[in-house]
Amino acid sequence: MPHPLQFIGMIAHRAQSEIHPPQDPVVDPDYVQRFARAHEEGGFDRILVAWGSTSPDALLVASHAAAATSRIGFMVAHRPGFVAPTLAARQFATFDQLSGGRAAVHIISGGSSTEQRKDGDYLDHEERYARSEEYVALLKRLWTEDRPFDHDGRFYRFEQGFAEVKPRQQPHIPVFFGGSSDVALDIAGRVADVYAFWGETLDQARETIARVRASVARAGRDPKAIRFSMSFRPVLAATEEEAWARADRIIARIRALRAEAVGSGGRKPESIGSKRLLEAAAGGRVRDARLWTEVAAAVGAGANTTALVGTAEQVAESLAHYHALGVDTFLIRGFDPLEDAVEYGRHLLPATRAAIAANGAVRVAAE
Repeated sequence: MPHPLQFIGMIAHRAQSEIHPPQDPVVDPDYVQRFARAHEEGGFDRILVAWGSTSPDALLVASHAAAATSRIGFMVAHRPGFVAPTLAARQFATFDQLSGGRAAVHIISGGSSTEQRKDGDYLDHEERYARSEEYVALLKRLWTEDRPFDHDGRFYRFEQGFAEVKPRQQPHIPVFFGGSSDVALDIAGRVADVYAFWGETLDQARETIARVRASVARAGRDPKAIRFSMSFRPVLAATEEEAWARADRIIARIRALRAEAVGSGGRKPESIGSKRLLEAAAGGRVRDARLWTEVAAAVGAGANTTALVGTAEQVAESLAHYHALGVDTFLIRGFDPLEDAVEYGRHLLPATRAAIAANGAVRVAAE
């Protein structure tokens, strides 16, 4: 059975994006509620709440958003190393119970050593991923074991660890896992329920999916069991010409803001995921039909920065091509975050569902 199509949005603790500099207050409770409700009303399945080394706590932001909504799920970013796995297991299980089974955890091992050190983490890249694997394995045990157990591992040691509170979801809360390095893909094959990656070209995505499935098979798991989530920044308008004009305004605004910022630019990306986006950008301003790479190139690809540009129907067609490769979950967020979320719900989500259904009907007819 194929996995159901899902859409993930993203909320923030205040209004901001690459084209909208953040303004006080740092935490805007009303904005968080409105942002979450816009996604729920738009038909999204889940919302990402990001983690930053200087940002408000993601789990608490998600809890506030959950209290303002009733259906939508949450993908809460979490970096191993700063909260003991025994405590994190109880925190996420509590959130899952209080939210009515709407929790998921997105494990972020950390792509920047500089940012990791802001939280006092001095492990190198390989060690961070090894720690993540041990951490996720412990989360799953704590969520499912019915009696206390001892653990003496490379990074964690405890006696009679136990979580009295269990997740509402069974057998456990879904685990999203990211990272494009060899070690990340190797570990994802053993621990990930959903492998999450940024918007690559179709050829890059095909390669990544094959490598992850091979890793899953090496781990003795069913390669068809793992899901794939890909992230894009759709830029929509009523016509293709208008959409590209909007893209031009976005990149001009980004470049102007970065020119004004002190010490902007010049950062060499550490993560393999960032390097893959820059490789895509090196191939041209637009890849495939409408994968726009200029923002990734302008900001150093430190996050989800590749976009799909066009009308809702054109972008939906591009998403359907990725779905045909095996991507069943799309994480989409805009440069005008709240307004774009509303627009996606009205036009892009229905158009994508229709495009994927049409592709499926064509394949069935061909068979």
